[in-house]
Amino acid sequence: MAAAAAAAAAAAAATGGCGPGLLVLPTAGGRPGCFRRQPEGLRQALCKQGRFAAVEKSGVVLLSGGEVCLAKYVQLQKNEQVQCLDCEATHMLLLSSDGKLSEHQATASANHFKTRLLKELGNRHIVQIACGDHHSMALSRGGELFTWGQNAHGQLGVGGQVTRTAEPQLVEGLKGIALAQITAGGAHSLAVSLSGAVYSWGKNDFGQLGLGHTEDRDRPSYIGALQHWKTVFISCGADHTAVLSKDGLVCTFGAGKAGQLGHNSTRNERTPRVVAELWGARVSQVACGRQHTLVYVPSLGKVYSFGSGEEGQLGNEGKTNQLIPLPINLPVDNGKRNQGNSTSQKEIKIIAGGNQSIVLLLKKTNSYLNLNGIATLKDAGISNSHSQKWEDTRKNISLIFSSEACINGSFLEKRDKHFRTSKEISGVDMSEVLRFYEKISCKPEVFQEVKRGIKKLLPSLSFSPISPENFRIYLILPFLLRGEDDTSYHSLSLLAQAIMRLQPKDLQTLESLWSNLETFFFKELVSIYQRASQYNLSQFIWKAMYFQRGLFELHRQERVTLRLLQILFQVNSRAGFGIHKTNFYIPEVKEIIRMSFCMEVEKSFQMALWKLTKYPCIFDMQDKIAVHDIECSALSVCCLSTINFPLVVPETWVFPVRRQHLLHDIWDVLNNAVPEQFKKILEVTFEGEAGVDHGGLSQELFSVAARALCQPDAGAFRHFASQLVWFPRQASSHALYKKMLQVAPTLEDLKELAPSEGRSLQKILDEEHDDILESLDMDFTIMEEEGSSMVVTELKKNGTNIPVTKHNRKEFVDLYVNYVFNESVQKSFEDFMRGFLRGCPAKKWKMFLPVELQTVFEGHTKYDWHLLEKNVEYAGYKKSDQTIKNFWTVFHKLPEEKKKMFLAFLSGSDRIPANGLQYFIFVIGDPKKENPDTYYPVGNTCSHLLLLPRYSCKRILKKRLLSAIKHCENFGLP
Repeated sequence: MAAAAAAAAAAAAATGGCGPGLLVLPTAGGRPGCFRRQPEGLRQALCKQGRFAAVEKSGVVLLSGGEVCLAKYVQLQKNEQVQCLDCEATHMLLLSSDGKLSEHQATASANHFKTRLLKELGNRHIVQIACGDHHSMALSRGGELFTWGQNAHGQLGVGGQVTRTAEPQLVEGLKGIALAQITAGGAHSLAVSLSGAVYSWGKNDFGQLGLGHTEDRDRPSYIGALQHWKTVFISCGADHTAVLSKDGLVCTFGAGKAGQLGHNSTRNERTPRVVAELWGARVSQVACGRQHTLVYVPSLGKVYSFGSGEEGQLGNEGKTNQLIPLPINLPVDNGKRNQGNSTSQKEIKIIAGGNQSIVLLLKKTNSYLNLNGIATLKDAGISNSHSQKWEDTRKNISLIFSSEACINGSFLEKRDKHFRTSKEISGVDMSEVLRFYEKISCKPEVFQEVKRGIKKLLPSLSFSPISPENFRIYLILPFLLRGEDDTSYHSLSLLAQAIMRLQPKDLQTLESLWSNLETFFFKELVSIYQRASQYNLSQFIWKAMYFQRGLFELHRQERVTLRLLQILFQVNSRAGFGIHKTNFYIPEVKEIIRMSFCMEVEKSFQMALWKLTKYPCIFDMQDKIAVHDIECSALSVCCLSTINFPLVVPETWVFPVRRQHLLHDIWDVLNNAVPEQFKKILEVTFEGEAGVDHGGLSQELFSVAARALCQPDAGAFRHFASQLVWFPRQASSHALYKKMLQVAPTLEDLKELAPSEGRSLQKILDEEHDDILESLDMDFTIMEEEGSSMVVTELKKNGTNIPVTKHNRKEFVDLYVNYVFNESVQKSFEDFMRGFLRGCPAKKWKMFLPVELQTVFEGHTKYDWHLLEKNVEYAGYKKSDQTIKNFWTVFHKLPEEKKKMFLAFLSGSDRIPANGLQYFIFVIGDPKKENPDTYYPVGNTCSHLLLLPRYSCKRILKKRLLSAIKHCENFGLP
């Protein structure tokens, strides 16, 4: 008889009693046997390493096995109750009800145990334990996993440097993962998270780690094949593993020599494989012995076994192996066979260990041992306002919110959605996070304890996460730190520092999770960090003003929230600007710009402003233009290398041209210019015309020159039906600014440039029928007109032989767009950028978004003419004068094109400057003519001055005004 069978018999003799409640397989004859004592008082039963052990509900352990095979009772010291136990070859672990773990080392007699409290675990409350052949595992309530024992195969998960250790070691590779269960095989270990992610490490010679290979792993590895499997329980044999899903499916992997995998084969499996014979049966329990497996199907009331049966452990009245699951005939109710729902009032618990199997039949009112888990929010007891319970609540809050794993295990999505956690899905119920914040914000004591716990946690956050589940904390914490107080803002800075410590690939995962937040929550996240950044800049401004006698810097830790805000802006940009860019603006930037001109503190603020330009999202359009102007002024005196923003009068570059030979003169001046001249302020003079360039003449020069270059007979650009122009090859106006800022043009840009081509490509993407795509007979080429002939260009190697199908059409469209905007214009664009950078050596123009840069260059095309009237100033006139009333009456009745011509007549361009009409001020002055009706209005583009004679009536005013604006490119009277 096997040693364990003898142990079971001895235990049975020791317990006495009657009734078929606990069935032990095998007995001496290899048939199902039973204890004669009712198991209702049992909390746990275990058959392992040749020993039988049972934990009674009283907390007493019944132990038998070893050489003498005598049953005995074991109790912990100081009347502590045993919660659960597990054992390996040389010792047993006993976990007390208060979370203390004791190790009981076996002596040579095998019946005498020496107890040792594992003080290395400190005051940690242990909730789960597991033992392999020669290693042990313990999970704390705070979510920390510890291992110790032999490590020849990496089964401790702490790396391969240690071959054996008696002291528990923290498994850093699972730090922050909210674990639901831990388990150990012979020399391999597994853990499953609350969201069903499975991790394995240790011995892998049969593929028992489920990683698709047979190499040992000395650190936890994620089993990708079980992604979204909804794993809720794992059991390990000596060299095989069984996994149970929430939907009742079972898959197995590892050693299969004895049929323990249930695949009707003795082949080993390196990756998880569903047990096909159990398909359709909703399994609720799975248990692995050394080389056999049990499963329980409650709807059928049946226990199935498969694998090694050499000692009768399969309960099949024989000692043969089974390659597929077959039901065990269980004697119940005074020897009657289990028929249908005859056990409807019973609850079955299956246990397997070594070469034994145990089936417990319990009353449903008497629950068997349930796995305790790590602390999560549901354990906090925050609703409990009882004063004597506050200390327990405080300890729970402190534990949960100072633990990365506990926070990651809280606020999970309901209805199993959190089981789909990935790089795109966080599994966090953000609405629940907000509700929790609103709840604790009304409880000052609780709120302060939460913030203290978070502050304690932040410096130790994982910088190399193993799973997407690790990233939940970065979504949760900001919403718990929404309070507008110093502590919250400081903690947000620490959290931002932790995020910045992430590896680039991990930061990309977090960005992906951010981008998949609902718009409301993403906007709130931005608002949280915007307020934190605003607070930091306000503190800097105050300190810089207070310490104005010295140089005060904006330190890195004060800029970390800005860096994070810029990353959030980039996420928002890639997602198509789900929230408006104004949500990122920080008003304090304007004050810093203003103080850059204050002599007492200018250096501190100039240095700060220079650093802030790394985060352009916080600047509005006016701020960016101001920074660009400051840099241009600095370059004009060539002092940027020594002084960030020198406030001195800049040098000018006099640029003489003739209207009749404008382009020729521009090329001539540019070709003869030296590099230093491009750093100076441009001062345009038109030959034969009076006037000083205060910006208006330069604007006029660029407007007239651009218009001349864009004429078809100039041959400088290619023209499209969309009225857009570009290099000799295709591209669009907006795409230019994208390329300048290294933003990839898209199909939408092609729709702007060539609407017909863009719509055709969109139809290809939208087509649902394969036969229609095939009928188009398209391949990976593009046909272009070159001179008088058509040229075919391949979009990829061998493109002429690759048809466009439903499966590769996205690639085709992407390559088409790339060719149009990049490959076909590469040389022309490089030449353009070389010339642009020569003429504009400033760098801060890169702060602009593509649409903003386009506005800086081209001006606004949306006009609010009433705002123009609102901003006008008068010299020699009053707003109530009849001439002024007549002017605005005439102006507002003009066609839109005539109004734009007036704007060009007044400023040199028919576009509104980038600052907007609200910043466009012009003056209407009285030239004081004796016979005003004989004179024309005069527009002075240098100073935005309109000299308007006092016309006698609206008819004459309109006639003279229209005649003047018709000749707006001449300086002075027409």
